[in-house]
Amino acid sequence: MDETLLRSLTPSVLAVLVRRGADFAAAEDAVQDALVEAVRVWPADPPRDPKGWLITVAWRRFLDATRADMARRRREDREDEEPQPGPAATTDDTLQLYFLCAHPSLSPSSAVALTLRAVGGLTTRQIARAYLVPEATMAQRISRAKRTVSGVRFDQPGDVATVLRTLYLVFNEGYSGDIDLAAEAIRLTRQLAAAIDHPEVAGLLALMLLHHARRATRTTPDGSLVPLAEQDRTRWDTTAIAEGIKILQAALARDRLGEFQAQAAIAALHADALTAEETDWVQIVEWYDELAALTDSPVVRLNRAVAVGEADGPRAGLAALAELDASLPRHTAVAAYLHERDGDLTKAAGLYAEAARKAPTLAERNHLTRQAARLNSTR
Repeated sequence: MDETLLRSLTPSVLAVLVRRGADFAAAEDAVQDALVEAVRVWPADPPRDPKGWLITVAWRRFLDATRADMARRRREDREDEEPQPGPAATTDDTLQLYFLCAHPSLSPSSAVALTLRAVGGLTTRQIARAYLVPEATMAQRISRAKRTVSGVRFDQPGDVATVLRTLYLVFNEGYSGDIDLAAEAIRLTRQLAAAIDHPEVAGLLALMLLHHARRATRTTPDGSLVPLAEQDRTRWDTTAIAEGIKILQAALARDRLGEFQAQAAIAALHADALTAEETDWVQIVEWYDELAALTDSPVVRLNRAVAVGEADGPRAGLAALAELDASLPRHTAVAAYLHERDGDLTKAAGLYAEAARKAPTLAERNHLTRQAARLNSTR
């Protein structure tokens, strides 16, 4: 049984049912039933046209379900219009599913869960394991999301920016359980890039590839964080880096800059440097200026302060940091790093300890605690 094939066909089969007029929630249930049937039947009797087979079975399951509804007679009329089995149409409505699953009426967590289920073809159990929540909790989240979008018209234009934010959320979840969400996000973004010619879609794909190329070096075997400057660059995935840079260059050539292209440009400059000392921090600051102009994000300005500290010295970085709200996440950690670079080890140690107390994850807390201990041991 080719699970990858089933997952790749899921969104287009679901899209066909919705385009025919099926309610989204009912259509999604019917597709899941068809997938279960495929797992049972295909090993012994593989179909010549897998997509067509899934559409036929899912549509029949949908009709069976609607017959049980109170409006039996009206819905049974659809049976007379059931398409005959045969080769599936080449029309692919998958793109509409991206927009539907990233509908603005959904919370970010619901949009991510629905995208993984409807577009990614993952089971509720797989998604629950990836998010480390009970399967029943995830099932409720997905059910609520399906009900929310069931009344949304399928032919309305979608918001590409919302879709990209949803996919980026999936990517940043990384890996847990038996599903690699970073790899899944890359797969889905590739699929989106094949369906829509948009420089920001390409920019996001490039950004994911460039970040993912460094994945193996970001932590030690015991889970400890490894700062970018200390990572073993010989272990970076040069194939992914080359592909990401190629995709980014083609997107930038279209002169329609967006935030994901700007982020990818920064990531590309890091990936391009053979050593940390060779990083072109001046260009990185320039790209952060572009990114700040596009997003007006305090987090972007916080990262820019680090880049300024590298390009123009720690005191310039501290001056840029002083313009920002001290309550920003990781503000204290950045201040600690820049004070250390400036030679004030006592202040830096205290700030590292303070930042550790505020750290959002155990790995960050442990890393910052070690930094404070390291400086305290040298005094």
